[in-house]
Amino acid sequence: MKKVITYGTFDLLHTGHINLLRRAREYGDYLIVAISSDTFNLKKGKKAYYTFEQRKAILEAIRFVDEVIDENSWEQKIEDIHKHNIDVFVMGDDWKGKFDYLNKYCEVVYLPRTIGISTTQIKSELKKVNHG
Repeated sequence: MKKVITYGTFDLLHTGHINLLRRAREYGDYLIVAISSDTFNLKKGKKAYYTFEQRKAILEAIRFVDEVIDENSWEQKIEDIHKHNIDVFVMGDDWKGKFDYLNKYCEVVYLPRTIGISTTQIKSELKKVNHG
């Protein structure tokens, strides 16, 4: 069985997320999604709208996703690759080059983002609607 892993916050789920998950799953037979814990988000200076448990439940309901784990640090990726016998590490291409060091453990793939949609954009537009 070929295993794939991807990482992210996956807050305010949108078509870009679905496209990324669908394409990531096409690289193998089993997709693990590591989502940032609430504590890790705080360390990164991010605040998700949904809690970790809510984001996990949403992702577990998506047919492309086989397993959801928590991400607690930038450094845990190598440990996750070994622990879960990962063959392919997938990220959006806005991270291109940042995870090339993982090539010695598995294949690293950067997928193009869906044009015209992002969580940051959604949050910005919601702010305008609520304050406009």
